Amino acid sequence: MKKIYYFYNDEDGNIQVEVLLDNEDVWLNVEVLTKLFSIDRSGIIKHISNIYSDDELEENSTCAKIAQVQKEGNRSVKRVYSYYNLDMIISIEFRVNSKKSD
Repeated sequence: MKKIYYFYNDEDGNIQVEVLLDNEDVWLNVEVLTKLFSIDRSGIIKHISNIYSDDELEENSTCAKIAQVQKEGNRSVKRVYSYYNLDMIISIEFRVNSKKSD
């Protein structure tokens, strides 16, 4: 995956998110999704899990595991993060907005 990072700020400077672009597709991690939808991490994970268990989307085509190296003190630590593509983002948005309208 070729990674191109963009940072998005809303007009008021309230939401700042890191957006990963690859082959004209948008990818976001769970941390960004929590900011985007104003839901805690457990809520986003629950929506993702339900989307997969309902066979709404396939994990292989909507989730990418990306390793990132970061400095922690004097050492470099490699961590693997899950990123979700636009199909998943739209599915989560639909579920979030459906619950808000209830």
